[in-house]
Amino acid sequence: MNTRRTILLGISACLIASLCPSEASAQRTKGGGISTEMLQIIEKGQMKSAGDYALANAIAQNSIDNLAKNFRHSGPVDTYFSVQTPKQNIHDQKSSGRCWLFSGLNVLRSDFARQHKDTLRVEFSQAYVFFYDQLEKSNLFLQGVIDCASKPMDDERVQFFFKNPIGDGGTFCGVADLSEKYGLVPMEVMPETYSAENTSRMARLISSKLREYGLELRRMVAAKASASKLQKRKTEMLGTIYRMLALTIGEPVKTFQYAFKDKNGKQVGLPKTYTPKEFYDATVGHKLNGTFIMAMNDPRREYYKTYEVEYDRHTYDGHNWKYINLPMEDIARIAIASLKDSTKMYSSYDVAKQLDRKRGYLDTENYDYGMLFGTTFPMDKADRIRTFDSGSTHAMTLTAVDLDDNGNPVKWEVENSWGPSYGANGYLIMTNRWFDEYMFRLVVNKKYIPENILKAEQQKPVMVMPEDPLFLEDD
Repeated sequence: MNTRRTILLGISACLIASLCPSEASAQRTKGGGISTEMLQIIEKGQMKSAGDYALANAIAQNSIDNLAKNFRHSGPVDTYFSVQTPKQNIHDQKSSGRCWLFSGLNVLRSDFARQHKDTLRVEFSQAYVFFYDQLEKSNLFLQGVIDCASKPMDDERVQFFFKNPIGDGGTFCGVADLSEKYGLVPMEVMPETYSAENTSRMARLISSKLREYGLELRRMVAAKASASKLQKRKTEMLGTIYRMLALTIGEPVKTFQYAFKDKNGKQVGLPKTYTPKEFYDATVGHKLNGTFIMAMNDPRREYYKTYEVEYDRHTYDGHNWKYINLPMEDIARIAIASLKDSTKMYSSYDVAKQLDRKRGYLDTENYDYGMLFGTTFPMDKADRIRTFDSGSTHAMTLTAVDLDDNGNPVKWEVENSWGPSYGANGYLIMTNRWFDEYMFRLVVNKKYIPENILKAEQQKPVMVMPEDPLFLEDD
C-alpha cells in the first residue's frame, strides 16, 4: 500500500511539473518567447519624460479619438455638391446588420421616383425582404450541409457552414434575388418589429437550431437516407425556422391594398389590391439580375478580371456574388456618370476608419493616431486587406459628388441607414482621398459602363473562397 502510494505521488509530481513548470524553468524560453532580457530592453525604451507621463494621464482619462483629432481639420464641413440626386427619407437599420438591404431598397425606391419624375414616392418594407432572406439563408445552410455531408467535420467548407449558419449581412445580389423571387411590399403593410431591428438574439437561436439540424442531416446521409427522405426532413426543419421567423419578424403578407403617394405624402388615386409580386412589377417593373455589374477595388488582384465568390449568395438557387476588379479611377468615372443621370448606387466601405461621427465626415486626416502614440501606420490598401486590417464593413447609397473645374472628384456623399439625426442629417460626406482608400464595392447599371469594362466583365470568373478577408458581407 505504501509502495503504491509512493509511485502515485511520483507520477503526480511528474504531471504537475510538466503542466506547471517551476519558477526557475519559467524564466527559460524557447524560440520566440519573451525572455527576461528581452523584457528589460522593451521596458528601457518606455516613458521617461514629464511629457510622457502627461500623455499617459491624458489617454487614460479620455477618448483616443478626441486626443488624436486634428484640430485644423475639425471646422465646418462643406455640404455643397455640384452633382446631386434628389433627397429621400432617411431610414434606420437600428441594431442589425441589414445595411445591404437598406441601401439596396434605397436604390430601388429612388429609381421608382426617378421613373415618375419625382411625382410619386414609395417606401419598401425591409422586414418583408428580411424574412425571406433569413428563410433562404437557412435553406442555403441546410442544403450546403447535405452537399458536403461526405466531408469530415473539420473540412474547411463544412466549418464554413457551421461557424456561421445564418447572418443578417449581405450584398446587393441578395436584394436582386430575393425581390425577384418574392416581390416587394410597402413599409406600412409590413413594418419593422423589435427583432427585425435587434437581430442578435433571434440570430443566435436560429443558428443553434440550424446547427442541430445540420448534424441530423449529416447523420441521415451517413445512414444512406434517400434524397426524398432528406428533402422531406429538410422541409420539416424549415417549417420550424419559418415559425421562429414569423414570431419575431412577422409573417409575410400575401395580398394588400395600397395607394401611391406624392413626395409630400398626399395620396394619388384610389387604393388597389396587390400581391407582393404584382407590387414588384408595379414599382421595379423588370428583372434586376442582368441589368447591373458589381465593381470591386482590390489592389491585391489583377484589374479588369472577373471574380466570383463561392457560396456567397442569399438563396441556394440564386446568384453568387460576382464582380469585376477595377482601379479606383474607373470606379469613380462610372459612379460620376450614374450620378449625373440622377441615379443612386449601392456602395460599400470600411466606414469605421477615420470617421468623425459628430460631423458625419470621413477623411484620412481626421485623426493622427501615429502622432499620439509616437509611431506610424504605413500599410497601403492592399496590405490592409491581406492582413484583415481593412475590408468592406458597411453598405450605403452613393448620392452625390462634388467635381473640380477639371471634372475630378473632390468629395462624395452617401445616404446612410443610421437614422436622420446621425452625421449630416443622415448622410455622410467623404473626401476623395478617403474614398480611394476605403471604398470597396459599387453596383452600377450597365448603361453607365464603358464597353471595354462590359466586355471584361463577361469573361469566365475566377472562383475565390468566401474566407478571403475582403469577402465579408456588408452589415
